[in-house]
Amino acid sequence: MLLKILILAGALAGTAWAQGTPSPYAGQQAREIKSLSDQERQDLLEGKGMGLAKAAELNGYPGPMHVMELANQLQLTGEQRAATRKLLTEHKAAARQLGASIVDAERALDEAFAARRADEATIRKLTGEIARLQGELRAEHLKTHLAQTALLRPEQVRHYAQLRGYGGEGGHGGHGGHGGGHGHHH
Repeated sequence: MLLKILILAGALAGTAWAQGTPSPYAGQQAREIKSLSDQERQDLLEGKGMGLAKAAELNGYPGPMHVMELANQLQLTGEQRAATRKLLTEHKAAARQLGASIVDAERALDEAFAARRADEATIRKLTGEIARLQGELRAEHLKTHLAQTALLRPEQVRHYAQLRGYGGEGGHGGHGGHGGGHGHHH
């Protein structure tokens, strides 16, 4: 009896599968690069953060874009404003360049499959390059937060965390005690 139930259940499951349920990927086959949405591609090309610096941001290391947005509340000096603008400009240029390289590498991977040229060696080479570039992009975003934090006084770092809504959350955000030795400019 149990065997008959299992066979029947298996047959029903097989029928449901054969009839097909739309894949959550349905519609994505029309993308220019299958593995990237238009928004993801645009964010990479524009050097947007995409959450890549959360480890820094949420542990009390401000980023230059938000520091500039909060410049008045943080009472940035003229020197701090100029240094932050320069940091943001340099960071955006580096992030855009890395983002464009990631888009190109994803396009190459997509084209290998589209042209039926994909083999294990090609896949390993292309995905290895994509992973390396993604790591470089993440490091670029994180190191920019380190550099920005070094431009601020500890009380500005704490105020930034409060303004961004991170104060009193039980994490490290906004404590200002990052070892104290990162060359704050007064």
